[in-house]
Amino acid sequence: MTSPSSVLRLAGCQWTATGDPADNLATVERMTARAAEGGARLVVHPEAAMASFAGRLDTVAQPLDGAFADGVRAVAERHGVTVVVGMFTPADEVTTAEGKERSRVHNTLLVTGGGVEETTYRKIHLYDAFGGRESDTVAPGDDLCTVDVAGWSVGLATCYDVRFADQFGQLGRRGAELVVLPASWGDGPGKASQWDLLTRARAHDAQAWLLAVGQAWTPESVTGPYGIGRSALADPTGEVRARLGGGEGVLVADIDRETVTRTRRTIPIL
Repeated sequence: MTSPSSVLRLAGCQWTATGDPADNLATVERMTARAAEGGARLVVHPEAAMASFAGRLDTVAQPLDGAFADGVRAVAERHGVTVVVGMFTPADEVTTAEGKERSRVHNTLLVTGGGVEETTYRKIHLYDAFGGRESDTVAPGDDLCTVDVAGWSVGLATCYDVRFADQFGQLGRRGAELVVLPASWGDGPGKASQWDLLTRARAHDAQAWLLAVGQAWTPESVTGPYGIGRSALADPTGEVRARLGGGEGVLVADIDRETVTRTRRTIPIL
């Protein structure tokens, strides 16, 4: 385990992915460089950073030893930071209700670089809501995940997971002091207020800092690629300490361990 620091500088990189992993890897490089220049040790990119949800996921998915993941490792190494990035990895074959064979993927977070033990998290709760069926193309994960980053226990969650309070409470009980939540949150009636409410509530449930990092808003964000922006950092009581707007940007902030300790001592709910 890395020797702990009472303060961690982190960054959330908000941008819009295309359907081309090579293009998106170049954006990961560019945005990570901006975050590293700001002194961040942990740099978080959105869900589906490898390729947007607008295209077929089974044809774009890559293994963890593929070109995109290797490129992310190289970016993290060049800048001396830990990178969290959303990608799609091959999962399984299923037969649809219409009798067709279909390849599914895992919606995967890769955590690499900066001296961490490389870790992956597979999104547990799939977006079968608002008329969508993510489970048709994505296989669910089943394991909660934390990773040590610079001596901090960091919990991992992805987008639709934010609607499930127990996942965040469990992460808090497992000792997570920070939860990172990459997302590709589609726009629509009430979606911005739901995002704001849910991210604050889940920080409170985990009694941990929560960094929610979404794809930037685009005019196509109802039909894909999906993004609403509004990436935010909330403290363990659910108060928002920093927030981006809708466009591309980098949120850089310091978080402290004492705020977690004090909140859990004052409001002992875990």
